Amino acid sequence: MLSDNGNRTNVLAIGLMLLVTADLVLALIPGLIGVAVGVLLWGLHMGFSQGLLSALVADTAPPELRGTAFGMLNLMTGVALLAASIIAGTLWDAVGPQATFLAGAGFATVALLGLVLSRGRLAMYRAT
Repeated sequence: MLSDNGNRTNVLAIGLMLLVTADLVLALIPGLIGVAVGVLLWGLHMGFSQGLLSALVADTAPPELRGTAFGMLNLMTGVALLAASIIAGTLWDAVGPQATFLAGAGFATVALLGLVLSRGRLAMYRAT
């Protein structure tokens, strides 16, 4: 509802900030409280971002290429999840869970910075 009535990149930015916060909570707050708050924040991140990615593809892809664009979104999502799982598992085994979540927060921060830097390009695509 927020992305339908507002700026989608702002909603995505909020989702990324929630992911950074969730990862930091999971890394730094011990015990069940940390897990509960981290999972709650992670769930909010998913709510803010998952449907939104499809909406952004629909907004930016030409009508004749939307099927291809959604196929590429799903392919790239799968590749990214595979890479993230390998990196997370390696970090978890080599350094521990805290490093895994701190790395996740770092990757999400890089994604957020990329979003902020690319806002002008996203606005340009929406206008055409």
